[in-house]
Amino acid sequence: MHTLTAGLYEYRLDSEASPFRASLRIEREDDGIDIVRLLIEADEPQVPPPFALSWHVPIIDAQGMWHPTANFNKGLRADWAQPFDSKSTYSAPVVSLYAASGRNRMTFAFSDALNAIKFDAGVNEETARFRCLVALFDTPTTPLSRYEAELRVDARDVPYYEALAGVSRWWETYPAYAPAPVPAAALEPMYSTWYSFHQQLTPEGIERQCELSRAIGCDSVIVDDGWQTADNARGYAYCGDWNACAEKIPDMKAHVARVHALGMRYLLWYSVPFVGIRSGVWNRFAHKLLDYIERLNTGVLDPRYPEVREYLIGTYERALLEWDLDGFKLDFVDVFRQPAAERGDADPGRDMDSVAQAVDVLLSGVIDRLRAIKPDVMIEFRQAYISPLMRKYGNMFRAGDVPNDALQNRAHTIDVRLLCGHTAAHSDMIMWHPDEPAESAALQLLNILFAVPQISVRLDALPRRHRDMVAFWLRFWREHRDTLMGGDLAPHHPELNYPLVTARGAREFIAAAYHDTVVGLPGGRAETIILVNGTRGGRLVAEAAEEIGPRSVRVLDCCGVEIDTYALDGLKGLRAFDVPASGLVILQA
Repeated sequence: MHTLTAGLYEYRLDSEASPFRASLRIEREDDGIDIVRLLIEADEPQVPPPFALSWHVPIIDAQGMWHPTANFNKGLRADWAQPFDSKSTYSAPVVSLYAASGRNRMTFAFSDALNAIKFDAGVNEETARFRCLVALFDTPTTPLSRYEAELRVDARDVPYYEALAGVSRWWETYPAYAPAPVPAAALEPMYSTWYSFHQQLTPEGIERQCELSRAIGCDSVIVDDGWQTADNARGYAYCGDWNACAEKIPDMKAHVARVHALGMRYLLWYSVPFVGIRSGVWNRFAHKLLDYIERLNTGVLDPRYPEVREYLIGTYERALLEWDLDGFKLDFVDVFRQPAAERGDADPGRDMDSVAQAVDVLLSGVIDRLRAIKPDVMIEFRQAYISPLMRKYGNMFRAGDVPNDALQNRAHTIDVRLLCGHTAAHSDMIMWHPDEPAESAALQLLNILFAVPQISVRLDALPRRHRDMVAFWLRFWREHRDTLMGGDLAPHHPELNYPLVTARGAREFIAAAYHDTVVGLPGGRAETIILVNGTRGGRLVAEAAEEIGPRSVRVLDCCGVEIDTYALDGLKGLRAFDVPASGLVILQA
């Protein structure tokens, strides 16, 4: 046991007796921030025992807890609950404890985003303190003789989202986590086939939606599951060969060329770890598996085999070259898990013990070899594989699947935005019933206003008013993208699923209210103030702490139709604006 009493808290490192020597030292990065350096050493490589780094924080004005997979549950939890998990392809080792005011009370993050980590900040009932924990090496790992990592603890009184942005920037300073460049196309609206087609794909159907979506502002199409198999049962028994199904897409190269001719880029879906029992390569890889998932009729490839890694990388490389693709949706990489015990029927030939390290080699190889062919290739990963390490492999992070659920899509996209830095955060594909009122359908777009929209409805099946609504909001998004995606983001009240989100750019301020709440207007007299009504109500309430000066006011409905204009002599204090459901008001200086 090692105890370090310095800086903000008393840090304690525990482990069983072993040949490993451990030490802690601390430095202050800034007032209110500790960097705790952990060093574990042995004279020769061997598998280390579990280590636990812990410290206690008094529970003072802390009412909520944010972590990457919290979703709707941002409440506090007891210290006897199961800790959270992270690894290279799942979540990230970071927790933010915050006050009801949204101010940071203590945010901690760990530098090791590669290996399996357990972490938590649980309430200790006897002492009314948080027991904070980072646990290492409780799953099998490659033998080592030296391990270094850092714990960053931030107790500054700043908004919680600023503390999390600091964590994201801190991770970026590690060369191993250097984010992949983000091509301009990754920040353009996209059309996805998943909810609109599922596996019922035809070239004609895809191309028709490309034509229609291009006309309203989409720049790329993501063709999802189904292109590789005639089986439409939604399983993965036929994954693994990755040849275009001749019954569905007889000439993939010509089909992609036709989509390009429409002015659209083309991304293709792959389920990375899966090799189905009915695939042509099943016998080749049946004894190079981490697991077999019976309900899905598929094996999970073991990336610790060089042959497995080369097969997967070569598959994507060949598709990029032969079909002239523009990107890949690489799915299910979180299914790569370290086995508790090795399979008895496994072939020899693995070149490493750690699955996490093998996945790093695999995905690093994917991005390096694809970018060597096409430097602006797009790679999409889905929540919750959104760790800082994943930013090295991909340049698009999409919110997890929440079909027709605008509320969860909002929560998911904001959760992704809080950590992903300049990596392009995308919404889950949005869909709705064509009989929805346009004002209700518009909520699907308004709730993902601060992420890149992905559309997944049959556009030719929508009523005219719906098409006008989608075209307007995609046009609005593109016109204000610099503020929405690059401005100072402030998502308020995570425990209430972000009922108010604002972004401030160099010359404009945009606020989206998803509840009947008060929108605080910015000081400094922003040239343009845009208030978006993300509710089915008919008003927005704003408050200016300081005079914002004379304004021309325009009120638009959900389709962008101007329904009112007037002059405002100035504003200080509270004012209720009449704004139609899913509409907006623009206050122009």
